[in-house]
Amino acid sequence: MILPPFLRSPPFPSTAPDIAAISRPLPADGQRVVVPDAVLDAIAAARVGGDFWGHAVHGVKLVAQAGVPIPPERLGGLEAGQAAIIGGAPSAALACYARKLPQPCDPWALVEQAASVHAHGEDDIALVAGLLGVPVFGPDLQPIDPRHLREAARDRLSQARYRNCFTGEEADVGQAVRQLAEWRALFHANRGISAASGMAWWKRDVMRVFLWDGLRSPPFVNARRGLDQALRQKGALAVWPSRVPPSTADAAAEQGAPLIRIEDGFLRSRGLGAALHPPGSVVADHMGIYYDARVGSDLETILATHDFSTELVERAKRLRERICAAGVTKYGAGQGAMTTLPKGRRTVLAVGQVDDDLSVHLGGAGIAGNLDFLKRVRQAEPDAWIVYRPHPDVQAGHRTGHLSDAMVLEHADSIDSGSPLMQLVRSVDEVHVLSSLTGFEALMRGRSVTVHGLPFYAGWGLTRDLAAPNGRRGRKLGIDQLVAGALILYPRYVDPVTYLPCGPEIMVDRLADGSTPSGNWLIRLRVLQGKLRRLMTLSAELLHGRRPD
Repeated sequence: MILPPFLRSPPFPSTAPDIAAISRPLPADGQRVVVPDAVLDAIAAARVGGDFWGHAVHGVKLVAQAGVPIPPERLGGLEAGQAAIIGGAPSAALACYARKLPQPCDPWALVEQAASVHAHGEDDIALVAGLLGVPVFGPDLQPIDPRHLREAARDRLSQARYRNCFTGEEADVGQAVRQLAEWRALFHANRGISAASGMAWWKRDVMRVFLWDGLRSPPFVNARRGLDQALRQKGALAVWPSRVPPSTADAAAEQGAPLIRIEDGFLRSRGLGAALHPPGSVVADHMGIYYDARVGSDLETILATHDFSTELVERAKRLRERICAAGVTKYGAGQGAMTTLPKGRRTVLAVGQVDDDLSVHLGGAGIAGNLDFLKRVRQAEPDAWIVYRPHPDVQAGHRTGHLSDAMVLEHADSIDSGSPLMQLVRSVDEVHVLSSLTGFEALMRGRSVTVHGLPFYAGWGLTRDLAAPNGRRGRKLGIDQLVAGALILYPRYVDPVTYLPCGPEIMVDRLADGSTPSGNWLIRLRVLQGKLRRLMTLSAELLHGRRPD
């Protein structure tokens, strides 16, 4: 009997198995890989191997492979439903103790609660038991030496060839373990989500990947039905906050249903969300949401309490350097010609936002939109040359916050909407933001940032903060600790090429090489809609005697 690789990929519903495969059987003439003890320990720590994505069954005291005999003394004290039989029907002696198992089952969840496992030494459950230190009995009714089980695991692992499923290149077994561990963590975070509400229909394909738990994705329903379903199933409701009724959060809190808030991540895609480009990254916050400074969030907790290891900080540094070298921003690498800045004068970039965006209302420290923000920038920088940069969604005509040229130039010296944003950031002396992510991107590039609101990156000693301090913050962080929290630990990513959950490094590479999808008929229609709306705005300004942009 030829067994499949012990380390194998889950059956992702949106990706073909040959693309998702993390391993393949070793050819007959292939050279076996060396598997060090550290890899075996890492597998046990991560609980990967076998059908690790399967149902977690609880209340089991005995696990057996179908057809393997069990000593009668092992049945003493068992109650109905406490025996799990893998791969077939239970024997007559076990029938009264066995439970019907859903398929597939997580072998780690089964084995770690069992008092004994009964299997052939090469079976998945025997290998799992050997790595967890659970006694294993073979078909001869005799205990199998744990050292033999460990060597059997090593031998089974050596009989596969491992690959990077994002590039197709060869990988080592340690890389395979790390990738499977990341997927397991994602599945665990998604377990218990009963329903999802407020997910725009054009995002739903990718949201199914973000929210898949190894077995299913939650149904997309309206907020009321979603809350009812979460209460019935004693699960959580995932919501896109701006697309569900404001009363949803209060109703969930009153009825005791956990609410998970979903939003775009900080490395998004090549295009605008308002232009119907699906996100390549989202965050799923169980406490609050990163842009609401009134309450805590998972990100704020990470930044305030996480013990950032040297390895993690080094990874964050490499990621930050890759982002900066590639010119990647939230919406991808910038295009266009650079604006001219005066020489010999202090220059300031003021970054506009969407006036009705939740990040402005909840993290803007009471500042009433772009005009109010621009006035405050001039007050803080009376002698500087101020360049105003409109938000791309506003500039494209999709969102509110448009200011006429005349209004802007009462407080700023120039308007820029076409320069590569990060080149502009690196060219000025100071960047002023309300709560824009551009402030975070500027920090990654070593620029000085003045913050008028309370975005997630303020209050950690890296910015000049003009708003009243947030009492939950105050810990001093280095830039790479901030990057580790905001870009590695907090968000989740989906590779736009393979449609597999991935790490931020893959997303940065896709954004840098332009391999993310650039458009479809919906996106082209949305762009046209934005242009028409913007034309109407400019026409109204002309009719009222204002100079157009």
